[in-house]
Amino acid sequence: MSDAPKSTEGLSYAQAQQAFSDQSLFENKTWRYSPQAFPLTAKQVSEIRKIGQACYDFHRSLETLYLRSVEGKNLLRNRDLVAPWVAEYLDRGKPEALIEHARNKAIRGTTPLVIRPDLLITDEGFALTEIDSVPGGIGLTAFLNRLYADVHGEALVGAGEQDMVEAFYEALCSKAPSLTSPYIAILVSDEAATYRPEMEWLASQLRQRGRRVHVFHPDEVMPLGEEICVGIDGDPQKIDVVYRFWELFDLANVSISEFLLKARLEAQLSLTPPMRHFQEEKLALALFHHHILEDYWKEALPKPSYKILKKVIPKTWVMDPVELPPNAVLDAPFIGGKPIYDWYQLIEAGKKERNLIIKISGFHESAWGARSVTLGSDSSRTEWEEAIQQAVAMSETSLHILQTYEKPTRLSHPVYRDDGSTYAMQGRMRLCPYYFVDEKEQQAHLHGVLATFCPSDKKIIHGMKDAALMPCYQAD
Repeated sequence: MSDAPKSTEGLSYAQAQQAFSDQSLFENKTWRYSPQAFPLTAKQVSEIRKIGQACYDFHRSLETLYLRSVEGKNLLRNRDLVAPWVAEYLDRGKPEALIEHARNKAIRGTTPLVIRPDLLITDEGFALTEIDSVPGGIGLTAFLNRLYADVHGEALVGAGEQDMVEAFYEALCSKAPSLTSPYIAILVSDEAATYRPEMEWLASQLRQRGRRVHVFHPDEVMPLGEEICVGIDGDPQKIDVVYRFWELFDLANVSISEFLLKARLEAQLSLTPPMRHFQEEKLALALFHHHILEDYWKEALPKPSYKILKKVIPKTWVMDPVELPPNAVLDAPFIGGKPIYDWYQLIEAGKKERNLIIKISGFHESAWGARSVTLGSDSSRTEWEEAIQQAVAMSETSLHILQTYEKPTRLSHPVYRDDGSTYAMQGRMRLCPYYFVDEKEQQAHLHGVLATFCPSDKKIIHGMKDAALMPCYQAD
């Protein structure tokens, strides 16, 4: 691996403009360009690889936790621990058909094909704020890896192992192992239309390599017997693998959802990511930190994965407004140095004590992006109070989580101005590594890292227009 970028000048502004004028990756989205990818140390890259495997191990252990909770089975080897409340949390507000589907034996052991955690770079290292099972950015990251290849070469993270486009294809093919050339359909719903251009780019790149991959709207495909087909030149073409690109809250708007929920059908086994709601809830991170479940995670997870997750997942709580007996307190942060027994007591928290994030757990239209996120220390008292009231009011159908805010480190990186000149932008960084799962080997392989560099005055990092998006490279 090279010790420095191949080009000392980096990606020119004209090259970046040309690349994105030739190919749209996100619908109606713009961002700033950088002449160089974001540098990571060998130690950081090594930790990111370990985080990916830990996230995969976490998914597998979460499935066991959920199903044992559903079945009322013991969670520990040498001590009694039954936790029916875990399934109740994860099932809350979900349609019965989805719950039954997620529990079906036909899809047990299935995990998301692509895993993407959100990692903040803090003074103490990485902070993992959530794990996305239906992530956008796959095509964008692959495109950026290719765009910056002449600048960084083999130093690009993941580039030295396998082209990200080909790796994505091989992961999809693993869902139809008996076929040498499966027909793959990437289905993108209206709700996820922002990401359709990058999926179209991925599919076009694969078709240029002779692969049978197309992008469709769910309305364009149809059940035919126990198969899923699409019309090609007037004839039905059997789909071998479906890559689902919609969130589960959007099921009611997906015309073939009822068919896909019938897990007894053999066609369901080629659907990825699996439609298992418990794999898409942010409150899973709160379950990891729950004191009652601590021994379960220690037993269920490999020691290296448990150790790294304990290090990187911020303290997280489920905001469940249950009525407590007089001698009980909530599993929640202390306010004024004392435990609380009512979530409304958070309203009285001081500015420093409000260094907390409130966000909806999942299965809701506001559960993706930063639409439901409130940072207490960056909000007025009125905004903070409204966020708490909303979390409590929605709890019967949509739980919220409370998470310690880990402040990203202030960094500097070269970014282009609109006139093509560069400046050292001061900002904060979120990394989104993409791992493709090999279920046979039970391994998660890193194939790229998307860096989102936001201005330092922005407390919540997401893909805003004044952020810079770039891949990452190993600088040492």
